[in-house]
Amino acid sequence: MEDILIQIRDFANTAHGTQTRKYSPDPYIVHPVRVMESLKAYGATRPMLAAALLHDVLEDTPVSPVEMYTFLKTLLPVHEAEHVLKMVTELTDVFIHASYPQWNRRVRKEKELERVIQISPDAQTVKYADILDNSTEIVAHDPDFATRYLLESRAILQNATKGHPELRQRALEVVAQGLERMRSF
Repeated sequence: MEDILIQIRDFANTAHGTQTRKYSPDPYIVHPVRVMESLKAYGATRPMLAAALLHDVLEDTPVSPVEMYTFLKTLLPVHEAEHVLKMVTELTDVFIHASYPQWNRRVRKEKELERVIQISPDAQTVKYADILDNSTEIVAHDPDFATRYLLESRAILQNATKGHPELRQRALEVVAQGLERMRSF
């Protein structure tokens, strides 16, 4: 991993602090690193790799967009820092329970789907890698939630079609395999 990405990974790791993955005692950062590695296999750009490392920071930590951008400008040219922040912002859920407590999960996810369809191709590509990693983990560790998550993910993958086609296809295959596995339980 190049030095700049190591520094970005460390920033994300610090931001996530003591957070762990839901289904293991692993530090949270293992997920963004896996997302980044998936993207790397499909020839992603440095800003996309950086966005992968940071994709949950605005959603799950107290770091603000201004703090993230200020940090990114110390490492990247301004246009790359802006692109990374734009992708991370696009990947940050808007229709969350805390902001829309009057809506049930189905309504919030429908609104998120409408929003994700509109995000940039690069951000959609990062989303595909995120779904790929989460799908594998959820199927293995949370069969009660897996079907719901996989159906929501399939809807995203079927409708958010501007990203990397091969990665999208791979994510669709993993989601389909997960749904098939859930049917056999």
